[in-house]
Amino acid sequence: MGFINKNILILLLLIPSSWKEISEKNEAIEKAAAHYAEEDYEAAVRDHLALINDYGIHTEKANFDLALSYQLNGQEEDAQQKYSELAGASQNTIASAAINQKGVLLGNQKKHKEALEAFKLALIKNPSNEEARYNYELLARWLEKNEDQQKDENEDSKDKKEPSNYAKRMKAKADELVDQFKFNEALDVMNSALEIDETVSQYQEFIKNLSDINEINEN
Repeated sequence: MGFINKNILILLLLIPSSWKEISEKNEAIEKAAAHYAEEDYEAAVRDHLALINDYGIHTEKANFDLALSYQLNGQEEDAQQKYSELAGASQNTIASAAINQKGVLLGNQKKHKEALEAFKLALIKNPSNEEARYNYELLARWLEKNEDQQKDENEDSKDKKEPSNYAKRMKAKADELVDQFKFNEALDVMNSALEIDETVSQYQEFIKNLSDINEINEN
């Protein structure tokens, strides 16, 4: 009898902890969705990274939402990497959507033929993907009219790691703070951005200078 009661007590002690974890996970999911809906894409990136890294939500949908948040936040390289990973997703709808978005990024980079192939593959994965169909038809027509201008579009530029649009935006924000002599806040902006976008490291000299200025001000 004592053995049974002891196990019941242990079970009751464990249940609230489980409920708490589920509740925290649900709150994190809602928070990520809210920031995305509010078009606060920087916060959405952080939230979706937390879902994956802190809460262990490694679903294809969670990774696609992270990729989309990366893209809308101007972190094109991170987005493209995620979309490439999702091209082999078990859910054809997600695989197709990811390949289509990768095609959009390739098109923005003026890699038009690669983009066309991506839209075509997205349609093979999911023939009902009307967005990919529209993109394919539109780009195919454009290429027909501009074929002579496409000879050199795929020159190798993979060694260039330009700052993403997000990184440039954060640098501009930090510059504004520097103009106001708010060096510590400017450093916080750059370090915070560096946590989620490695291309911010292209401004390493700027970050170092801010750090040096703050050290001088503290002494």
